[in-house]
Amino acid sequence: MFRSVLGDVTSQVANVQPPRTQEIVPATNTAQIEVARASFAKSNYQVDLNDISKPSTMMGTKRKALDTPLSNLDDFDVDNMAVDKSCNQVRGMIRRFLDSGEMKKGEFADAIRVAPNSLNRFLTQNGSMAGEANSTYGNAWRFFKRRELAGIKTTKKAKTSPSVSTAGAGGNNPSQTHADISTIRLPGEESRSVPIFDTCDEIRKKINAYLVNPGVTQASFCRELVAQLPAGTHIQSKQLTDFRSKRGPRHGNTSCVFYAAYVFFEKLRLAEGKPKSKHRLEMEDYWAPQGGFDIVHGHNTHYNYMNHERPYEDKLGRVLFG
Repeated sequence: MFRSVLGDVTSQVANVQPPRTQEIVPATNTAQIEVARASFAKSNYQVDLNDISKPSTMMGTKRKALDTPLSNLDDFDVDNMAVDKSCNQVRGMIRRFLDSGEMKKGEFADAIRVAPNSLNRFLTQNGSMAGEANSTYGNAWRFFKRRELAGIKTTKKAKTSPSVSTAGAGGNNPSQTHADISTIRLPGEESRSVPIFDTCDEIRKKINAYLVNPGVTQASFCRELVAQLPAGTHIQSKQLTDFRSKRGPRHGNTSCVFYAAYVFFEKLRLAEGKPKSKHRLEMEDYWAPQGGFDIVHGHNTHYNYMNHERPYEDKLGRVLFG
C-alpha cells in the first residue's frame, strides 16, 4: 500500500511541466516598458515596446523628445487676447529681434504674414500708437506673445572680446569689430563741423546694415558714435532708436546721432578704401557750395511760398516748391 502511494506521488511530480522561461518577465523590463509607453504616449514616434533588447537607446530617445522645444507657435491661441503693447513698444521688439540676427527682415515679414512694404511702413513711423491700423502691429504682437508663452527668448548677440588696445586701456573703449579708424581725422572734426554729404535716410540704411554684424549692439554702437564727438558728449540708446524710427531725407538732421554716424561711416569708408557712391557724389555737387548738408534747420522749418506751391523734399534732402 505504501509503495503504491509513493509511486502515485512520484508519477505526479514527474508529469508536472516546469514553467517556460520565456514567460518570466523580469520586473526591471516591465518597468522599462511602462516608462517608454508613458513617454511616447503623446508623440508621433512608433517603437516596438516589446523589444527591450536595447534599453539604453529607448531611454535616450525619451530624453530627446522631452528636451525638444515646441516649434509650432500656432498651437498657442492668442487671437482673443488684448494687445498690451503700444506701437512704439512693438517696433522696439521688432528691431531688437531683427538686430539679433534670428531672422532677416523678409523672413520676419513672412513669419507674421504681412507684406515687406507694410513692415517697412510700420517701422518708419514714430509715435506711441502711430501705425495702429497697420496689420504689422497686431501680427507682430501675436508673434512675440506666442514666443513668450512658449518660453522662447530672443537670442542676444555674442559680445566680441576686447582688442589688445582696449584691454590695456581698462576696457573703456569700444571693441573693434571693423577696420581701425583711430588714426583718421576729418576736416572740421575738432570743432564738430565736418561737412556732411549724406541724407538721414542714407545714414539710417548704413546703421541698420552695421547693427546686424556679429557682436554689434545698439549700446556698443552708441559708444562708437560718442568717440566721434568732443569729450563730454553722451549718446543714449533711446536717441539712436528715435533717429532710426524716423523717415525722410531731412528727418533727424539736427540729431547728434546723425552727425556722429556720418563721421563714423566716412572714416570707415576711408579705412576700407571704398570709393564714393553715386549718391555721395550727387550730394557733394549740390551741398558742397553750402558747406554740407543742413544740420541746423529741422525738417519742420516753415517756408514762405505762393498759394499754388507746396514744399517737398527730394532724395538729396533739398526743399523744393512745386
